[in-house]
Amino acid sequence: MSGHGRKVGETILKVEKLRVEVRTDRGNGPTLVHDVSLELKRGEVIGLIGESGAGKSTIGLCTLGYTRGGCRMTGGQLFFEGRDIRQMSATERRALRGPGVSYIAQSAAASFNPAMTLMQQVCEIPVKHGILSVAEAEATAKRLFRELELPNPDTFGDRYPHQVSGGQLQRAMAAMAMAAKPDILVFDEPTTALDVTTQVEVLASFRKLIREHGTAAIYITHDLAVVAQIADHIMVLRHGKMVELGTCDQILQAPREEYTRRLVAERVAGHAFREDLDTGEAPLLQVSNVVASYHSLLRVIDNVSVEVRRGDTVAVVGESGSGKSTLARVIIGLLPRQSGDIRFQGQSLPPALKDRSKDQLRRVQMIYQMADVALNPNQTLHEIIGRPVQFYFGRSREDVRKRVLELLRLMDLPETFINRKPGELSGGQKQRIGIARALAAEPDLIICDEVTSALDQLVGEEILRLLKKLQEELGLAYLFITHDLGTVKRIANKVAVMLKGKLVAGGETSKVFAPPYHPYTKLLLSSVPEMRSDWLDEVLASRVQTLAAVRAAQVSLPG
Repeated sequence: MSGHGRKVGETILKVEKLRVEVRTDRGNGPTLVHDVSLELKRGEVIGLIGESGAGKSTIGLCTLGYTRGGCRMTGGQLFFEGRDIRQMSATERRALRGPGVSYIAQSAAASFNPAMTLMQQVCEIPVKHGILSVAEAEATAKRLFRELELPNPDTFGDRYPHQVSGGQLQRAMAAMAMAAKPDILVFDEPTTALDVTTQVEVLASFRKLIREHGTAAIYITHDLAVVAQIADHIMVLRHGKMVELGTCDQILQAPREEYTRRLVAERVAGHAFREDLDTGEAPLLQVSNVVASYHSLLRVIDNVSVEVRRGDTVAVVGESGSGKSTLARVIIGLLPRQSGDIRFQGQSLPPALKDRSKDQLRRVQMIYQMADVALNPNQTLHEIIGRPVQFYFGRSREDVRKRVLELLRLMDLPETFINRKPGELSGGQKQRIGIARALAAEPDLIICDEVTSALDQLVGEEILRLLKKLQEELGLAYLFITHDLGTVKRIANKVAVMLKGKLVAGGETSKVFAPPYHPYTKLLLSSVPEMRSDWLDEVLASRVQTLAAVRAAQVSLPG
C-alpha cells in the first residue's frame, strides 16, 4: 500500500504524446520532447535513460506540472489519478507538488538552504500543505532518517547541510521528498556526483524506501548499471524521442534498437587494462612524502608520494573525503604543502601558487569537473581560450585568434563557435572548451579532476577518446582524479588508491586491480555497478565483511 492507502499495481500516472517546445519571441522554437507516452503504476519504477539533451529531466519535471524557463508543454496529456496536469490551475499544480509528486535533484548540496537545519527543511512541505502538524512532521522525519539508515536519527535533523556528507545529504533529500507521503518520486540523477561506495549505500536506501512505501518512481540517469538495480521498466530516449521501452532485463540482455545496443555496449566495453610502457625516463612530476592540512588543524594529505612520467595517465582514486582532489590542489599550489617535496622536471616547485614562475604555472594545467562553473558565462570562447595564449606567450590579436581557431579544430568543434558563449553549448562541448583552454598554455601535464562525472555515458566516452588522442599526438601526461573505476581500467596505466588522506595502494593498474587486493581496493572494485538486476543484492550481502576488512587495514596504516 502507498502512503495514501491505495493499491500497488494500479495506474497512477499516464502520459500520452507529451510534447515540449522552447518558447521564443517569434513563437515556438526547437522541440525538446516529441510525443512521448508512458504509464506508471503504484509500486513501480520506470527508468529514463539517454544522453544529454534526450529529454529525460524535461519529462520528469513535466510530471510536476513544471517546465524550465523558456519552455512549455505544447501537446499531449499527463493524467495524474485521472486528472490532466496540463489542465490544472496554478494553485492545483502547487498542491500537487509534494503530496502528489515529489522531486529529488542531482545536487543535494545546491538544493538545501544552508541557513536552515535539515529538520526544518524536511518538515516544511507537509506542514505548509497542512498534512501534518509540526510535531507529527518531526516524528515522521525521524522515522524516515531511521529508514534511510542515517546516523543518530533522533538528532540528525539538528544539523545544517554543510555538517553532513554528500551521501547523507542525498538521503536527507529523499526524506524531504517522502515527508508529505507522495504518490510519485522523481529521481533526477541522484547518485551521479557520488563515489562508488557511497552510491551503493544511497541506492540501497532509495530502493528500500520505494518498496516499503509502495511509492511509484521515475528514475532519471545516464548509467544503465545504476538503473538496473532499481527499475522495473526502462525507457530509452534520444533527441526527445522514445527509442525503446521494455522491462529492465529485456533492455539489458536483448535490446532491440541499434542506439540501445550502443548504450549497452559502451557500458560493458573497455575492461582491458592499459599497458604500462616504462621508458626509463626521469619522472615529469614527482610528489614525495607530501603532507598538507587545512588551517594547520586537519591533516588531509598524509605522507603521499606519486610519480608521473611523460605519456603516463596516472589515476588517483578513492571515495569522497579520501584526499584525491585535495592532492590536485596541493600540486597546483592552491593549497600549500606543509612538508615534503613536489618536483617538476627535476625542479622543486614552490608550495604556493603565487610564488611560482609563469613557466612553472604554464607547464601544469587543470581541467575541472563542472564546466558550467569553470567557464565565465559572460565571455566568448575566443576570450576564454585566447586568454592563456595571450598571458603565457604575449601573442598579437591576430595570432591569438588563429591559435583559438586551431584549438577549436583540435577539439572537433566548428570554427563558427569562436564567438559563442558557454550558455550556447552542450555539456560535452563545454568540457571540450575546458580542455582547449588547458591546451592553450601548451602544458606538459594536465590534471583532470572528475572531468567525465557530470557527463552522460556516450559524451563521457567521447571526451575520454579525445584525451587519449591528444595524449598520443602531443605527448601529454595526465593525472586523472576520479571515482569511476571503469574509466580507470580503460585509460590509466598506473593508479594510486587513497583512503582518508593516505596512499594505501599504488602501481601499475593491472597489478593494483588484481588479487591479492588491498581490502579498500577490493571494496572500491566491488562497488562498481554491474549491468544485472541482482548485483546490488550480492554486494549488500558481502558488504559487512568487506567493510570490516577495510577498518582492520586502516588500523594498521602508518601514522
